[in-house]
This record gives sequence, C-alpha cells and structure tokens, in this order.
Amino acid sequence: MKYFIFILIFSFNSVFAQIFPVETLKFSGDRDKRINLVILSDGYQSTELPQFISDANDFMTALFSESPFSEYADYFNVYAIKVPSVDSGADHPGTSLYPIESTISPIVPVGSVNTYFNATFDSYQQHRLLYYEIDGAAANNTKTKIYSVLASNLPEYDQALILVNSPYYGGSGGEFPMASRASGGNAIAIHEIGHSLFNLKDEYYPGDTQVGEAINMTQQSISNLVKWKNWIGFNGVDVFQYGTSGIASTWYKPRHQQCKMEVLNKPFCSVCKEGIIEKIHSLVSPIDSYSPVNTEVNNPSYPLDFQLDLMIPTTNSLENTWTLNDTFFSNNLTDISVVEMDLVEGTNTIMAVVHDATTLLKVTNHEISHVYAVTWTINKSVLGIDEISSETSRFEISLYPNPANTLVNFKVESNADPNLKIEVISLDGRKIMTIPIYKSEWQQVDISNLSTGIYLTNLYANNTLISSKKLVIQ
Repeated sequence: MKYFIFILIFSFNSVFAQIFPVETLKFSGDRDKRINLVILSDGYQSTELPQFISDANDFMTALFSESPFSEYADYFNVYAIKVPSVDSGADHPGTSLYPIESTISPIVPVGSVNTYFNATFDSYQQHRLLYYEIDGAAANNTKTKIYSVLASNLPEYDQALILVNSPYYGGSGGEFPMASRASGGNAIAIHEIGHSLFNLKDEYYPGDTQVGEAINMTQQSISNLVKWKNWIGFNGVDVFQYGTSGIASTWYKPRHQQCKMEVLNKPFCSVCKEGIIEKIHSLVSPIDSYSPVNTEVNNPSYPLDFQLDLMIPTTNSLENTWTLNDTFFSNNLTDISVVEMDLVEGTNTIMAVVHDATTLLKVTNHEISHVYAVTWTINKSVLGIDEISSETSRFEISLYPNPANTLVNFKVESNADPNLKIEVISLDGRKIMTIPIYKSEWQQVDISNLSTGIYLTNLYANNTLISSKKLVIQ
C-alpha cells in the first residue's frame, strides 16, 4: 500500500520472529492500494483460535456497519493473525485504585495467565484499562513482539489491534488498541481506532495531559473561526466546552454526548466522520487501476480507449473530469474513446482528474481537499502513434483561513512535479490574480485590496484545471 512499515528489531528478532497463520477476513484489492487492518489474538489457546476468528469477524461486521466505514468499506482489507497463547484470558493483578470498578458484575477474578502479548487488566491502576505491560523491559519485550509478528506476517499493515480472549469488559488505545470479547468490546475497539489511525481526540474530558489541537478538539471558541466552522448548524454541531472550570473549560468539541468519541453507543459525529474520510483519502487513491499503462503502440486502431477502475463509495460520490491537451473533453465517465482527428502531431496529453464530492465532506469550505489524476502522454507522428505513456499523481490542497480578510495561505502537496498555479476568479468570470505555487511550501497571499464576496480559487497543474474551491473574503 502507501506506507510499508518495516521495523528492524535486531536484539529480539531471532527470538520473536515467528510465522503464524494469517486468515483473510476481507479482501478488497491489492495490499498496496488498500488500508490494511490486522487483528492479532491474545489469550486464545490453539484450540480456541476458531473462536478468535469468529470474534474478529464480529468486530469487522461492527466496524463496517458504522458510518463512514460502511460507505468506504471497499478501501479496506482485513486480516487476522492467529497467535496462540499458552493460557486463556488476561492477567488481573487486582491493583486498581478505583475499587468500585472491581465490584461491577461480573467481578474479574484476580490472577495471572501466560499469554503471548501479556494483556493485563488494572493497567495504570484502572481496572477496565486492558493493556500490555506499562513500563520497563517487559513492556519493551511485548511491543517488540507486536512489531515482530507484524513484520514477519503482514508488514504492509496500516493499523493493528489486539483482541483479548476475556469475557470481562475492558480495552485501551495507543499505537495498538486492545479490546476484550465482552459485550461492548467492539465499540471500544472502533473508538480506539478513531484515536490510533485517524487522530481523533476523546470528546469526554481525557485529562489535562491528553488535550491538544486536533480534528475534533480546539481552544478556539469563536464559531466562525473554529476548525469545524463549516459544520456548525448541521447535524447538531456547535462549539461545546469540555468542562465548566479549570483547563477543561478552555477546550471545545463539536458535539456533546452525541459522538462515539465520547459515548460508545453513539455514531461518529459529522466532524469525526469528515476526519476519518480525509485520512482514508490521504492513504488510498480512489483510482484502483487504469488502462492503458505504459506501452509501445504499433499501427493502433482508432478509437483509442482510456479507462479508469474506481473504488466508488456507496454514496456514489466520486466525480471525474477528462481533458485533452488542457481542454475539457468529458466528465463523470469511467472510460472515453479518442479518434485520430482529436489528436495533433507531436505530444498529446489526456488527464483524468478524480475527487470525492460526498456530502460527508464540506468541501466548499474545507481547509484540505484531495485530488487524484492519471495522465497519458501520446506521441503522434506522421507515421502513427509511437508510444502511450502514463503516470498517476495525487494532490493535497490546503487553503486557510476561509473566510479570510487580508491574508490567505495556500499549500499543495503532490507526488508529481508539475508547474502549479492558482488563479483567483470573481463570480462574474474575471481573473483577479494568478499565483505561482511551489510544491510543499506555504505561500501567503495579500488579498486586502479585494472586495468582500465569494471568489473561486482554481488550481492548475501544467495548465490543466485540478481543483476549484470557494474563497470567502469578509
């Protein structure tokens, strides 16, 4: 996929590197083109591994029943690595500082068991915090084991989580979330993946040391400046204090007791859904494949066919535009045909640009947007077509603040190196200014001389329109 995560563990590799059975629970496409979720077992003996697969399937069903995972299920592969333990269950040292938790039925019996990743209740002295060792060499050994199992069995993973064979309620977050198989365990795992893979914050107050600017947490309280301003007034989103006193009173969230990042039995709020989709788009292109790929062509027959194979969300929200030699050719088609008279002698360029227009993103007012493209270069001579070459590219476009007053900032990230420019266009079609853009660099533009109103900012790559976003000047 996008990022192959290989961890080199020199001191422990010879001890811990083991090959375990890997079961594919969901296959949507090549690993290098999907987000690969990997589920590890802990506290399941060899004879209990069929139960682990059943539990992993239950988690997967729960995950893809939740929006926006349900809409983007085809963007994911899911695998289960069957890691056997000597004993069943998880440790419970009985060291919680909150004894009321230990009296909730059913009471977890105190005891120690031998499991592969050493899942343990009472972590950080909180009964329901199910985690592996906290500190010291034992913790390092366990984390090394996790890395090693992943590197040896499925190194293309994007996110791993551990299911623990315990009937008692518990779980935790961190780099590798854990959850028990108790009722509510799947909701814990989904919540924790919100942290681990999608960088969401808790929407209950997590404590003074866990606060920070994030997709769904901010210290900005002014509604037209807050980062989720585009959602205010929709689906119950507003600016809510975390608390009424202390540091908690200085932090704000988009919903109150109505988001899975605060209450497990709730759906994700609109702001968190948007953050999840944005991360999906940053990891995976919706263009699964295309044709033709680089090829030499001898005596081609017309028409020439060009095709996209797209990963279409259930919202059917992907839109595309085709251009030929920087001129509009067609839109919202997955294949086009080009006849000989469409081409000029010399170099011809066909570009297909794809973006997600889902209503789960407030794209007209959104700070970051993602665009994907395939470019075919066709060399035509008097003797015919010599070659058709192709390349893919992706663009991450940032614009803030929006609305703006005197200054606006632009940034474009891309895996390609085209000539980039932004044109600011008034709604009556007048070109107000042209701004050269240098990839991966923030550029600040003075707009103080522009009248208040709505403008279009059109991004061009090699003179082909890639993206158009509204800019509001107040």
